[in-house]
Amino acid sequence: MNENWNLRPDRMTPAERMKALLSGKPIDRVGFYPFTRGFCAINTGMTMETFYSEPASSFEAQQWIQKMYNHDEALKFGGACYGAWEFGGDIKIPKSEWQQAISVERHPVQSEEDVEKLELPDVTVAGSIPRTMEFSKLQRAASLACSISVGSPLMIAGNICGVEKLMRWMLKKPVLAHRVLRLATDFGVAVAKYWLDTFGADNVDIRDSAPTDSNQVISPKHFRDFSFPYLLELHEKVLALGAKYIYSHICGEQNLNLLFWRELPFGDPGIAGFGHEVDLTKAIEMLGDKCIVVGNVEPRILQTGNPQEVYQQSRECIEKGKHAPRGFILGTGCELPPRSPAANLFAMKKAINDFGWYE
Repeated sequence: MNENWNLRPDRMTPAERMKALLSGKPIDRVGFYPFTRGFCAINTGMTMETFYSEPASSFEAQQWIQKMYNHDEALKFGGACYGAWEFGGDIKIPKSEWQQAISVERHPVQSEEDVEKLELPDVTVAGSIPRTMEFSKLQRAASLACSISVGSPLMIAGNICGVEKLMRWMLKKPVLAHRVLRLATDFGVAVAKYWLDTFGADNVDIRDSAPTDSNQVISPKHFRDFSFPYLLELHEKVLALGAKYIYSHICGEQNLNLLFWRELPFGDPGIAGFGHEVDLTKAIEMLGDKCIVVGNVEPRILQTGNPQEVYQQSRECIEKGKHAPRGFILGTGCELPPRSPAANLFAMKKAINDFGWYE
């Protein structure tokens, strides 16, 4: 490790760096997306319950961490159980030290009959949406991009009826699976429209996240038949509404799905973040000509490894990605584990300082 601990001062603010990246203009150094959520709560002395329940508190905690590490990622509100509460189910807010994120307590669809009764909710009042809108208004007041999640449709569908049930229906009762996916896609489009109408296309950061779409859950054939058609429709409609780009978190093992991801429109450019299961060289080969590539330090190393290990893996990522055609951002492969040592996150920052400058 480079023993010079004096970090070079940035010549661009995070907003200037992201604007330049999205415009195809030069930037000073590799960007930094640490994917922090619960980490912000723990490192500002806040409970997870407060962080995930109170938009103003969550915003304040995330601002502290953003300023500490001067990272470039848009702040976010909510969690991966998106869709369950919004369609009428119940979620569990983390209240103990053993709970690190929001989880689904009751799925809104329990039976085949429930699928027929399922309706598209009013997105202005559904589940977490009012709190997320409150969070985005704080972002806008601070001249930050207003972030909102719109999927993926398969992730939302899994939260509506439970992943195991959705998988069984994909195999044995595909009509039911397609009915839930239809509503999940319509929901994502409606949410995107709500944000774009409220804040304007230049101020909105639209995201989808696809853990349920990974090959750890479904085969490439099922990705082709049940994930790709709805992702394609979602991306096409959201971009037609005026969105400047879509950031897709291509979570987990997705190597055999990359040919399909390559067919999606993301904007010009879009942003594609990868889990550590996808080698960055392969990710850039498949999507580097149309997306800024983000990735992909393994989250496990950030929680259980030491700073030297994180620094070395970050260096390897930077060396693979630094000259990607549309740009590269060093990021974690998925959410930063909340109890990761702060020094491990700093090790990523130091690797950018030592290897990520463009001049």
